[in-house]
Parts: sequence; C-alpha cells; structure tokens
Amino acid sequence: MKKLNFVVLNGPNLNMLGIREPEIYGKQTYQDLCNLICGYAERKGVLIEVKQSNHEGDLVDWIQEAYQNVDGIVINPAAYTHTSVALLDALKAVGLPAVEVHISDVAQREDYRQISYVREYCEKSIMGRGFDGYLEAIDYLIKRCEATLCK
Repeated sequence: MKKLNFVVLNGPNLNMLGIREPEIYGKQTYQDLCNLICGYAERKGVLIEVKQSNHEGDLVDWIQEAYQNVDGIVINPAAYTHTSVALLDALKAVGLPAVEVHISDVAQREDYRQISYVREYCEKSIMGRGFDGYLEAIDYLIKRCEATLCK
C-alpha cells in the first residue's frame, strides 16, 4: 500500500509566528510549527510537505501542483481566507480533499474575519486549536483517505 501524501499550505504572515501578536498566535515560531507537523506526519507514516507564502499566486500555484501529486491539502490561507476567490477556485479545480485550519478562533474575532471563501470547498474547518489544529487536519485526511481510497 502506498503512503499517503499531503501538502500543508500556509498563507501570509504565518512566517512571523512567535513575533506577530503572540497573545493571539502564541510564542512558538513558524519553524516550531513545521517541526511539529513533519514529526507528526512521520510518526503517522504519511509523506508531507509544508509551504508558506505571503503571495496569493504562490498558494494558487501550489494548489494546482498538488493535482495528481498529493492525496489531500491542509490549508491555512491566513488573511487570504477572507479575500481570495482565487484560492477557492484553485481548490475546486483540483478536486482534492481539503481541510481549512486557523490557529486562532476566527469565529470569535473581528467581523471581517467571519467570511471564509475556502470554507465553501473545504470538507472541514478547524479553528482555535493552535498548532494542534494542523494535527487534527492530518488525522482527518488520513481517515478520509483510508475510507475512500484516495487516488
């Protein structure tokens, strides 16, 4: 049986974790997040690649590159959550299982953060669970793929 393969995509300013609003996002760094995700994936026996960009087009390109190359997508679009129809359209185009993750609970934040374009496509949204939300998303994709024989 082949190993499942996922990509984790992170949007703008997540590279500033540990610096940016630590009262909301915590004091752990982006590298801490990457290490946590990669270690967890290894223990779960899945292949994973973690990417971050402050540029919407990079995220669209990476979603498109995932087509026929990965089994699922974990995406934290960050600020693009609330503005990017392009990310939604890219997710729809590739047709892969996807989970939306947010470190903070955006449902309890500013009014403008209540809109999520990608949520229209994503099978699950995980908010306010900190870095553990990414691990929950990976677990969800594993179970979903094992149940439906992704690919």
